Amino acid sequence: MAAGTDLHAYGELTAACTRCRLAEGRTQVVFGSGDPDADLMFVGEAPGFHEDKQGVPFVGQAGKLLERLLEGIGLGRSDVYIANVLKCRPPGNRDPQPDEIEACEPHLFRQIELIEPRVVATLGNFATKLLSGRPLGITRVHGQEQEITLGARNVLLYPIYHPAAALYTPAMLKVLESDFARIPALLTGATPAAPASAAPVFEPVPEPSPAAPAVQLGLF
Repeated sequence: MAAGTDLHAYGELTAACTRCRLAEGRTQVVFGSGDPDADLMFVGEAPGFHEDKQGVPFVGQAGKLLERLLEGIGLGRSDVYIANVLKCRPPGNRDPQPDEIEACEPHLFRQIELIEPRVVATLGNFATKLLSGRPLGITRVHGQEQEITLGARNVLLYPIYHPAAALYTPAMLKVLESDFARIPALLTGATPAAPASAAPVFEPVPEPSPAAPAVQLGLF
């Protein structure tokens, strides 16, 4: 319970954050939600319209799909912790800017430190690039776990497409379901088989050129 108390206290501190320009247009800070002692933590990009109004991450259509994907592996929102790279909504849901990410990342790293998850699943490009410390996009590294150190803690980083990708491209749902299916084994410390089509873990490869709305939103 100590972790929950400390996390709640830190959430109250961030509610008044003015580290970047996004504080000027937000309705409220969207800190995060879920089990403060969760073994599995999801990190998305930034709050959208509904998240900004409700103060909870992933409550729109992408959030509903995330819940369905969790149900498919026997989990619910109350079993995991969900947060975003940015805690405030960018105007018009535009991409996070580098200085905004830099200003907000201490909040995310502090959350990870307090929650102490075993697995951190990054949803989309921005979370994956920030936490991996590498410029490789989600298209090439999804479904490929990597042991990393965040702060003083070793965690298993597991990049996944953002659920919104399947809203733009329905065929992506099968890819998401396949990547989610590997999560239970990762949580137990097993080594699940990687998808047959997966490239070597974090292999440096060229990024695809933007060609669709979902790509431009950093979902691929």
